[in-house]
Amino acid sequence: MAIEPVTELGGGGAIRLPRARVVPLSAPPSSYTAAVERYLTGAGIAKSSARIYRISLTTWGWMFAGEPAPTGPARRGAKLPVFPIAAIDDPALPEVLAELAAARADEMDADTVNRELSIARKAIGWWQRQGWIECDPTIGIERRPAPPDRTKALAENQIAALWRLDIGLREKTFWKMLYESAARADEVLCLNVEDLYPADKRGRITAKGGATEWIHWQSGTAQLLPRLIARRTRGPLFLTDRKAPAATATLDMCPETSRARLSYRRAEEIFEENTRLLANPLASPEDIEDLDGWTLHRLRHSALTHDAENGTSTPMLLARSRHASVRSLERYARPGVDAVARHVAERDPAARRRG
Repeated sequence: MAIEPVTELGGGGAIRLPRARVVPLSAPPSSYTAAVERYLTGAGIAKSSARIYRISLTTWGWMFAGEPAPTGPARRGAKLPVFPIAAIDDPALPEVLAELAAARADEMDADTVNRELSIARKAIGWWQRQGWIECDPTIGIERRPAPPDRTKALAENQIAALWRLDIGLREKTFWKMLYESAARADEVLCLNVEDLYPADKRGRITAKGGATEWIHWQSGTAQLLPRLIARRTRGPLFLTDRKAPAATATLDMCPETSRARLSYRRAEEIFEENTRLLANPLASPEDIEDLDGWTLHRLRHSALTHDAENGTSTPMLLARSRHASVRSLERYARPGVDAVARHVAERDPAARRRG
């Protein structure tokens, strides 16, 4: 870190304080995209989190370039503009960025917007410490209030309806595993065939922070896995339908089929599209394009909520969810609307007399 010389301001003896200038620890990367990859590897982001970070930072990349981030189907195949990481220091960017972020916040849910903002600020701080940029153009952009959603847990009849959907083997296995294991979707998508222990109905995952942990599933997943794996012995468990592009990382490509690992973004899109009518049972099928479906996270939320409703102990819920504290578990261990309805009905004295 270098220190600029101290200079006097005017004749009144006022002194301008020295300003620290960060000397780059290494040569700045050639582009913003390269800076993102340097951050993901240099900051020690866990593999299970790197996909979400990359998606969020790609979204911010559009806005750092002064353009709205594409959403929905338009995002697939969209090419991020190429620009140097130093463009983030453009004095005009904060005002433009504030407008783009506000417009995006109007279209997306608060949890998504807040998560993306948090990830962007972590990356910016890391780039500043490398000396590649000086400014944080997100200063002044506020987190969006996110009122607690008490309805994230799906009812058991909604889960049953989900299993009745006419879907492919990959989605059927993935959704079953998410619900039965109560694992995070990004963790499950990072599973490789060699991480599975089918006889024990468990799998080895890399959790938040890089720790090695285990997830456990039930018979529904166990019956589907052999068909999904076929004769493969290694490589990503959940694969795309097509062969991987040439630039795909070796770790994300099946050496036996040359297909790529299914991305979180695509998995979320498929789930959301297939659950639109389930999420909006009174809507007409003709209106499906204008509807919102469920998110993958609701399968984890539902599994833990249903466990709590069925009397699972707090220590077991902590072990199953792999949360570090009871406080983190509270939002999952809240009985759902159907469970409350059953509780009230079972204690209805008039109903007991009629019986």
